[in-house]
Amino acid sequence: MKSALRIACSRQNLQQVRDFVRGHLTGRGFADVAVNQVVLAVDEVVANFIIHANGEDASQYLDLTLLLKNQALDVEITDQGDTIFLPVPAPAPDLREYIRQSRKGGMGMVLVNRLMDRVEFFTRGNHTVCHLSKVLT
Repeated sequence: MKSALRIACSRQNLQQVRDFVRGHLTGRGFADVAVNQVVLAVDEVVANFIIHANGEDASQYLDLTLLLKNQALDVEITDQGDTIFLPVPAPAPDLREYIRQSRKGGMGMVLVNRLMDRVEFFTRGNHTVCHLSKVLT
């Protein structure tokens, strides 16, 4: 089953994204924990695209596609803006040091990588694409 959504690059659309993902997965027999993990991971990537790649420019938009085949979920988030946004993979920070310094932010992609089975960023033409995969149980 495939579903698609296009949103403007505004934080106000994050709830719509969460509802879209949850609606696509709910009622299919998947564990609530797995559904919540996917919702959180997609929300984080979309928020990064909105904030960091597009500067919350609501004239720009993102396309989100969900493809569910049996228990395998593939999520593709395509940034239709002009900026290439390829986050540099970073090692997981020392959480004790992170807390000691009272730092905020910077942990989202670490979390996404832990929640999903595969996370890939690449370009397609002049657009950035994030592909997320997870086998749901």
